[in-house]
Amino acid sequence: MYQFGRWVSKHRVLVMVIAIILAIPSIFGLGYTRTNYDILAYLPDDAESVQGLKVMDQAFGSTGIGMLVFENVPDKEIDKVVEKIKQVDGVGSVLWLRDLVDNVIPVEMLPDDLAEMVYRGEDTLIVINLEGSTAEDRTLAAVNSIEQIVDESKHEYKFSGLSPVISDMIDVANSEKGLYILLAVVLSTIVLAFALKSVFIPVIFLIGIGFGILYNMGTNYFLGEISYITKAIAAVLQLGVTMDFSIFLFHRYEEERESYDHIEAMARAIKYTATSVSAAALTTVASFLALISMKLTLGQDIGIVMAKGVLLGVICTLTILPSLILIFDPLIHRFQHKTILPEFDKFSDMITKKPIIMVLIGLMLVIPAVYGQIHTEVYYKVDRGLPQDMKSIVALNEMKDVYDMQATHLVAINENVSESDTKEMINRIKKVPGVNWIIGYEDIVGPMLPKEMLPEEAKEVFFNGGYERVFINSSYAVATDEVAKQMKEIRDIMREYDKDAYMTGEASLTNDLISISDIDFKNVNILSVLIVLVIIAISFKSISLPIILVGVIELAISCNMGIPAYTGTVICFISSIVIGCVQLGSTVDYAILLTSRFKEELATTEDKKEAMRIALSSTAKSIVTSALSFFGATVGVAMISRIDIISSLTGMMARGALISMAMILCILPSVLLICEPLIRKTTFKWCEN
Repeated sequence: MYQFGRWVSKHRVLVMVIAIILAIPSIFGLGYTRTNYDILAYLPDDAESVQGLKVMDQAFGSTGIGMLVFENVPDKEIDKVVEKIKQVDGVGSVLWLRDLVDNVIPVEMLPDDLAEMVYRGEDTLIVINLEGSTAEDRTLAAVNSIEQIVDESKHEYKFSGLSPVISDMIDVANSEKGLYILLAVVLSTIVLAFALKSVFIPVIFLIGIGFGILYNMGTNYFLGEISYITKAIAAVLQLGVTMDFSIFLFHRYEEERESYDHIEAMARAIKYTATSVSAAALTTVASFLALISMKLTLGQDIGIVMAKGVLLGVICTLTILPSLILIFDPLIHRFQHKTILPEFDKFSDMITKKPIIMVLIGLMLVIPAVYGQIHTEVYYKVDRGLPQDMKSIVALNEMKDVYDMQATHLVAINENVSESDTKEMINRIKKVPGVNWIIGYEDIVGPMLPKEMLPEEAKEVFFNGGYERVFINSSYAVATDEVAKQMKEIRDIMREYDKDAYMTGEASLTNDLISISDIDFKNVNILSVLIVLVIIAISFKSISLPIILVGVIELAISCNMGIPAYTGTVICFISSIVIGCVQLGSTVDYAILLTSRFKEELATTEDKKEAMRIALSSTAKSIVTSALSFFGATVGVAMISRIDIISSLTGMMARGALISMAMILCILPSVLLICEPLIRKTTFKWCEN
């Protein structure tokens, strides 16, 4: 690695030229990487609701539903708008009562159940079947076209559904995404400017890390698409995680500069940095890759992108950053000032004086932390984490009030099931608690119009691809125990008539999401811990150290996860699954840094308290700087994002960095001191360099 370091140092200009050339295709890759805004699209293919979704797609060409409600508009005027909507590319069909029942028949003469489905006070309901997946470009373009058509009609309306909600969410995300990285850069720069002696070095760090972020985001093009969650957090998370490596390299370079010229000093700094950060980088990568084990493929999305980001960050730290430091070395050393971070000598004396006190404090935190983590509530409903003033969310809430429309189930049964059996099935489903109304051929059209006389366009709404489609409106909210019980009852009834019948829709998809997420939470956390334990065990050649280091960080994670239970905050389910891996992976290097220095000092002194005092005072400033930088990179996003999934996740990351920092500076040294005799017996060559 030393020869590699000398080559980079001597050819620093060439390295920067190559870096800039590689940035060009990365910019194009960044621009052409598609973003997926539909979380439910990440459900596994073997989920029952997803299988139902595929059947609906194949049979009817669509599963997306848009609910359009006109306010105080005559049916004849609605007819004109409906005809225009039917021509929109991406609209499969429009379910409008007056396509089946002529306008000459007044509302008062319609069956009460039928009239109540469509007419409520001054409101009139139309159901629009959207082709393609919920967040597909064509579907979202159709949503925009529908809104434009209705806007041009000058009629008052409400339009909602998953696709309209996602369309509005994209507008919100696009308005904020530039601010995420801007705030991360500004806050990280402020932290580094105060924590480091050079005013100019923070800029160098951010440029070096910026290349890594650009390469990472650009190479996402080869993944086809990434989720909006990944897109929102990847850059700031990569900035926070890889900042540690940059700080370590620069500190080592400054140390070597005292004895060698700048070329030799940087070559040695690259050598020692590569050796020192390899274990930390490996554990971080492994923690992120543990997310790949999730059945919810959103974990694969986040895991691959972040693991790739850390690897690219390490490469840039060993190539681009050294080149930048050498090129701008005169400026770096010209503009210097005193750091505001104190020396940690007195703090180190206090922590190492009576280690048993800090260990007892740590033990006292275990019960409330674990209790809080167990009792932290999570939500799964997509619209709950979105700004409630979004047009589609306002419309959705008003529809819930007027039509008692909480969820819509889509049922597909075999077309060969007899009309009488289907009618009987529908009547039984109507009696299931929470079912408001059902739209099916036998229930609406059957009594009024024989199937043979049904217009082809209207027939395709109900019959296609060998299946009959039935719409069921529920008064129970998505992601509740009530709707789960209701869906089970409906499913049991329909399978008495057709054992291969399918049910899907937002409530069904979310129900599968809940079941899968519960499994993912357990599996991901267990796997990430096991992987990190193995890596630390191999790195330190120890049995006890991995348990101690991971145990302290897991306590920090439990504290972080438990806080919402005491503040009464309900967090997004994604945060509960991902935060454990992210916090473990992004802060375990603090623990490794402190432990490595403690081991190094024990090789020169038999006084373990003195060894820990030196180790803690020497590494505390780097750990605090890294943690505060990570905090600055993430807290800004948490403060400004109006999308709760993003603000909740980044907020917990920011808080987790501070909690891990406190645990590693206060609890870990005391645990290492007390357990040192055990560590000595269970670690190969513990007191040797």
